[in-house]
Amino acid sequence: MHRAVMGSASRVLQATARASLCLPVLPAPRYRAMSSQQLLVPPPAVLQQPLAVPDRLLLGPGPSNVPPRILSAGGRQLIGHLHKEMFQIMDEIKLGIQYAFQTQNPLTLAISGPGHCAMEAALLNTVEAGEVVLMAVNGIWGERATDISKRLGADVHQLVKPPGEYFALQEIEEALAQHKPSLFFITHGESSSGVLQPLDGFGELCHRYKCLLLVDSVASLGGAPILMDQQGIDILYSGSQKVLNAPPGSAPISFSERARKKIFSRRTKPPSFFLDMGWLANYWGCDDKPRIYHHTAPINSFFSLREGLAILAEQEVRLPTITTFVLPEGYDWKEVTEFIMNKHAIEISGGLGPSAGKVLRIGLMGYNSTKFNVDRALHALKDALQHCHKNKL
Repeated sequence: MHRAVMGSASRVLQATARASLCLPVLPAPRYRAMSSQQLLVPPPAVLQQPLAVPDRLLLGPGPSNVPPRILSAGGRQLIGHLHKEMFQIMDEIKLGIQYAFQTQNPLTLAISGPGHCAMEAALLNTVEAGEVVLMAVNGIWGERATDISKRLGADVHQLVKPPGEYFALQEIEEALAQHKPSLFFITHGESSSGVLQPLDGFGELCHRYKCLLLVDSVASLGGAPILMDQQGIDILYSGSQKVLNAPPGSAPISFSERARKKIFSRRTKPPSFFLDMGWLANYWGCDDKPRIYHHTAPINSFFSLREGLAILAEQEVRLPTITTFVLPEGYDWKEVTEFIMNKHAIEISGGLGPSAGKVLRIGLMGYNSTKFNVDRALHALKDALQHCHKNKL
């Protein structure tokens, strides 16, 4: 019946359009209902039920709960990705990122993808095969940046610290002098181990050695001060789902003039069309040319990101984002986190990468940063420690 109605409506629409344009009427296609015997894959029964999503307090390292204002923005009706109103919203997002990053870089935009996409965009646009890069590794994000760089064919060197430690200027300078890299990567907020990396002086140091400074601020932006221009950061990126409290799926990124020149003077094209900064710069109005189609942006994700940046600009939230601690000896971290999820509907997380199995991580970011949520999390943790059996040593 549904197919027949749709077919009838389609024929009426075609006939009306052709009559108004004085075009010859073509024979209408014949539609035949498809019987259930012709379907090799039947309609999934579960998809005929209403969507079920549990109500949980997300106190892990991200994503964080989305406030009503941002939920409302993300639920707005679509507009076209090339409409002038969409370009205006993208321009507003760009201004919000420049504020959040504290930069005046013209090449500033949001990647259509999560923080990993921004990490890849940063590396594959500025690094070519055979170039030397240096990675500061004190958790999982330095390891991920290393992996991406090796896939690009770069000559990758690591400066490694145990999880929980940070890097000092002197040891960075020694590594720069030894390896002479074209790019140095470091994580500002290492969420896998709970370390906030000091950045003052790093930009000046890198530039002295003719090296670009790339900083990952996915877990720290909005929760810890970061000043891109003042600190001499050449490439900075973040994610939408942490302190900005927007859903995952968009990632702010910005490039200094040094980085921009490196991108647009490379010998080879970037290995990804989707993340090619030449195309993205045009799509975001970061050059002097008319904008042209590159891809269909995640429109509602951009609506949400715009509101998250607006709230940040209004409130200027500057709070620590993730508390990392070691469980008392003998407890199983997974048992504790599952108990808290099942009984209290609260997400807290274990370690990640080098810190896996060693720590618990509680995130308090943006909308979730309230005394009520702190008390709720502490109560749940106390309950878990009282009821989860200690493992035999």
